[in-house]
Amino acid sequence: MQRNLVRSLRILSLRASHVSSRRLGILAMSRNPRSLLTPRERVISLPIRGMFIQTQETPNPDSLKFLPGRDVLGAGNTMDFPTMSTASGSPLAKLLFRIEGVKSVFFGADFITISKAEEAEWGILKAELFAVIMDFFSSGLPILSGATPNSGTQINEDDSETVMMIKELLDTRIRPTVQEDGGDIIFMGYQDGVVQLKMQGSCSSCPSSIVTLKNGVQNMLQFYIPEVVSVEQVSEPSDEVSEKMFDHLEKNLKVKEK
Repeated sequence: MQRNLVRSLRILSLRASHVSSRRLGILAMSRNPRSLLTPRERVISLPIRGMFIQTQETPNPDSLKFLPGRDVLGAGNTMDFPTMSTASGSPLAKLLFRIEGVKSVFFGADFITISKAEEAEWGILKAELFAVIMDFFSSGLPILSGATPNSGTQINEDDSETVMMIKELLDTRIRPTVQEDGGDIIFMGYQDGVVQLKMQGSCSSCPSSIVTLKNGVQNMLQFYIPEVVSVEQVSEPSDEVSEKMFDHLEKNLKVKEK
């Protein structure tokens, strides 16, 4: 993840001629950043009852991308389920959380990122995850039920010029790169030069997420927008509460089993 963002930054640095021109050109930047990416090697699984499911490693050893070969949420859309208690809006997410060892679920345009508990083993989890994903897509049921996916960073009329440029850079250059690594990065706010962002999917628990924010995202934003002083990672209070409740429930279940 960090390598892709830094590489993108270097390429963009060579293309920029001076500060004034890059500030004027931000809102007209191309929405096709995938040409800057080096695709990670994908491992093709054996066909399961006529359906091919691919897996792709992420920078987080506890997260793995599953590519069913068809749309999940569609272009530009993502949805994060950090805990079991947040999965009520998705029949597929609820099924995946029933598998012992699954810690979080993230849906992208054409992929599903599964994050496992540290003690769980992919060798054991993969077969069951393949089966659940395959059976669900064969059922024809909707992936989301009453939940609205995140479709991008909407620019509002009352946004300042700085905030508009931050959002545009996130949507055109940064988010697509992060999504290649099985996650997403969401704009949460901007105040006094500090950009607040939330990491999702494989990025939320990745050991290198802080380094990625500082060496990748922060450097890119500062290069184009001098007003940006720093970038910080934030989490919503509801996420923290849900995580604590899930951990508490899991511990109680293990005690009862003993």
